[in-house]
Amino acid sequence: MEKKPFGLHVNLDSFIPATDADKEYMVQMRPSSTFFKDGVTRLLRNKVASISLIIIILITLISIFLPMFWPYAYDAQLGVQPGKMVDPSFNNLSPFEFGKTELKRIAEGVNVFPHIFGTDSAGRDYFIRVVYGTRISLAVGFFASIIVLIIGMTIGSIAGYFGGKVDLIIMRIVDIIYSLPDMLMVILLASILRVTLSAVLEGTVLEKIGSNIISLFIVFALLYWVSMSRLIRGQILSLREQEYVLAAHAAGAKGSWIIRKHLIPNSISVVIISTALQIPNAIFTESYLSFLGLGVNAPMPSLGSLASDALNGISSYPFRLVIPAIVISLIVLSLNLLGDGLRDAFDPKLNS
Repeated sequence: MEKKPFGLHVNLDSFIPATDADKEYMVQMRPSSTFFKDGVTRLLRNKVASISLIIIILITLISIFLPMFWPYAYDAQLGVQPGKMVDPSFNNLSPFEFGKTELKRIAEGVNVFPHIFGTDSAGRDYFIRVVYGTRISLAVGFFASIIVLIIGMTIGSIAGYFGGKVDLIIMRIVDIIYSLPDMLMVILLASILRVTLSAVLEGTVLEKIGSNIISLFIVFALLYWVSMSRLIRGQILSLREQEYVLAAHAAGAKGSWIIRKHLIPNSISVVIISTALQIPNAIFTESYLSFLGLGVNAPMPSLGSLASDALNGISSYPFRLVIPAIVISLIVLSLNLLGDGLRDAFDPKLNS
């Protein structure tokens, strides 16, 4: 039907459905995604953070699964056999050296697994002790960070949401803890708790874990949550004024529900970044406490205790100090670089 210039007739050609080719040409749709998927995509594009993540995963998998297949135990003294004389040739072996008993077995045609890093002064395989010490240090760092996350997130959320006197009291407690000298307080608390807990834990399930590790967790719970709580508090102070929080108030939602369902999920970027950066701090704290003799209970090794034990023979066997020091440095550096990558990937302010 021909349309007149000044007529009121509708042009029906304008209402013909668009073809798929027309839609593809006119509308360039981006695939649906989420905040987490976008953050992971940005993280994987960061080569330094990706390499650090691969290193951490490899070290973690090796420390967990390798002791299951290794022929030597971390606490087994190779020169001490039941009903036989002590063989001192197993003490202080250099890398890939063998004791006298092992050399005889090799001469007889028996395959003997080598000591890659040699043995320590007690005749224990040093490689498996380094691997097991890495497992202990990573476990302490991970669980200590979880403790700090739970306490810091809870206290920071309460202070930021309720404000007023509650916020004032909590922040003054945080200021007091911040004013204390960290190193001195950690050493004093670890020393006191180690003696106190040894009698309390006797005969319980936690006795196998050891009083020193339990005291480490208590030290982290008492001192290291303040930074996390301040970050969460600052985030929630800005989020609680948003419209969706006011709408939840108007609908009659309780404060605890608003914190769980709205405020903490919208602070997840700060939580992820802070937790990732807290793990190397916890590992370093455990390492220097173990170096001072306040860490894990013997004969259980950690990287710090291995470095401390290596000081006795540093002139003759310097590799015993170098190896755990390199592992500590590699883990802490990788975790710090990964934390920086997570901050760049998940912080919305840096991607706006």
